[in-house]
Amino acid sequence: SNLKPLVNNSHQWEAFSKYIDAAINQQHKALEQADNTVILHRAQGSIAVLQKLKLLRDEVNNNG
Repeated sequence: SNLKPLVNNSHQWEAFSKYIDAAINQQHKALEQADNTVILHRAQGSIAVLQKLKLLRDEVNNNG
């Protein structure tokens, strides 16, 4: 897979993971400040996708 160099390089993976954590925190803030359901649902969806990206390393290494 083309993603193996990213997920198996601990320095790159750590930086990527920190970026994802920061994006999740940003979406949590958006959730807290949401004043309508559209913004609320967008933030929830964003968080779900970002959390799934954190599982990318396992997925890439387990599925080749």
